[in-house]
Amino acid sequence: MSPTVAACQMAVDDLDVEANLETVEARVADLSDEVDIACFPEQALTGFVPDERIAEAAIPRDSVEIDRLRGSAADADCDLLVGFIEDDDELYNAAAYVRADGTVDIYRKRHLWAGEAALLEPGNALLTLETPLGKTGVLTCYDLNFVEESATLTEKRLDALLVVGAWPATHSDNWRLLVRARALDGVRWAVGTGRTGRRDVEDARVVDYTGRSLVVRPDGGIRAELNTAERDLVVELADEALPRQRELVGIFED
Repeated sequence: MSPTVAACQMAVDDLDVEANLETVEARVADLSDEVDIACFPEQALTGFVPDERIAEAAIPRDSVEIDRLRGSAADADCDLLVGFIEDDDELYNAAAYVRADGTVDIYRKRHLWAGEAALLEPGNALLTLETPLGKTGVLTCYDLNFVEESATLTEKRLDALLVVGAWPATHSDNWRLLVRARALDGVRWAVGTGRTGRRDVEDARVVDYTGRSLVVRPDGGIRAELNTAERDLVVELADEALPRQRELVGIFED
């Protein structure tokens, strides 16, 4: 049976970690047994505001909250990818890949957007993993704009790319275009999971988020996508699609 992925599109309660964690736990518990990986948006656990309040919401990687994600993954027998602001002396825009066996890997966003740069440190390493989708890379939101990241990952011949995002609704078309491009230029599956809803926090700029989560085939075509609803996009990734496209487009040899 081909692997199945869920892009769990959600609105986020900025600075309310408990509310967000409960949402993630409930969404994972409601997934079908066929789902192998469930992906949640950038900063899904913490949200983000561009001031010192984000430090109060930040989570260490050895926290109770990450332990609860381990429990959800184990109960559902499903790997999870969940974005959050990580507290590790410095603050990072991070995404935790939590396996059903309890092991965790952390990716730290390498390219910080706008107000992030004044408060967070950039990550310094790309992350590739063995997952139910095969060899898999992780990127976060603005990382998509940097073609050199994709080129480096292409050298690793990834089978899939998982992207967590919180893309502003004003630039919705760019999000969709870039996820498609990163699938096509590496001849791999790409799963983009977006934040939806609105950030409306006192003393912070209001932001509407695009949602538009999507699963993209290795030829750059959209396999399935959402609009702005809080829904799970559950897609089985056909085993034959990747080798067929790589036979047609021989970028690794050429």
